[in-house]
Amino acid sequence: MRGRLWFRRAFATLPVLVVLVLFCSGTALAAEGSGSGLDPIVPNGKSPNGHHIWQLYLLVSIPALFIFLLVEGLLITVLIKFRRKKLPKGYKPPQWHGHRGLEVLWTVIPALILIVIGSASFITLQNDYTAQASNNPDIDIAVTGHQYGWKFKYPEGFTVDSEGLTPTPMVIPTSKLVRLKLNSTDVIHGFWVPDLTGKTDLVPGYENVTWVKVSQPGEWRGECTELCGTGHYTMQLRVKAVSQSDYAAFVQKSLADQAKSKSSPSPRAPGAAPAAPAGSPPASPSAGPTTR
Repeated sequence: MRGRLWFRRAFATLPVLVVLVLFCSGTALAAEGSGSGLDPIVPNGKSPNGHHIWQLYLLVSIPALFIFLLVEGLLITVLIKFRRKKLPKGYKPPQWHGHRGLEVLWTVIPALILIVIGSASFITLQNDYTAQASNNPDIDIAVTGHQYGWKFKYPEGFTVDSEGLTPTPMVIPTSKLVRLKLNSTDVIHGFWVPDLTGKTDLVPGYENVTWVKVSQPGEWRGECTELCGTGHYTMQLRVKAVSQSDYAAFVQKSLADQAKSKSSPSPRAPGAAPAAPAGSPPASPSAGPTTR
């Protein structure tokens, strides 16, 4: 009998232990910066709008975690303390038929929590995630998503293509407000670099806007966050922030590469006649034998 009782108690506490192990291991892996995806907290964005999302997440998570622990603790206490076998036969717990003070308390407190969370969320979204938030950018980059890659069109006139599991980074200068104009050519995609800023969708026929401003050089990984087809997992993304001088060198190199690709002759199709030199008269039809 005692063996069965011990087994029941161990089995009842197993889910709690699993949750604790996952939470602790995820926190440890996140502290090591392993990028395991088990971090219970969103990354602290390097861009100001991403940092504000992180602050908002903490504001929401702390009361949510407190309420969760309070409710689960009370539930477990009741389950253990008021087990049937520990109570006399036919036992009925005390019955409540109304308590105005408690009813007011558990109505007002959740309402205040919701008001605080809603107000903070609204202010953050209005300040950082509307078109007005990036009205005066230093650089405009047009980001176009397609199945399954990206195009980054820079204001200097060149475009960077990024495809597949080894994406070409979108290069931006440090300490500059970079506005990203997001479009899609086919289906809905999602632009998200967790270590920089929040997620923004790319919708066909509609231009969405977000922005980043990074104060230090670095490179960060992102991906499409909308299930966009069978190759969705390959739609990877990288953003690289460099110094002002390095960004100027990147622009010059990209312009030179573009000019070189335009000036190089296109390959001739097999069997096609070579192009006539400029200024030569048009070829006349060959004379065939005449018949009478």
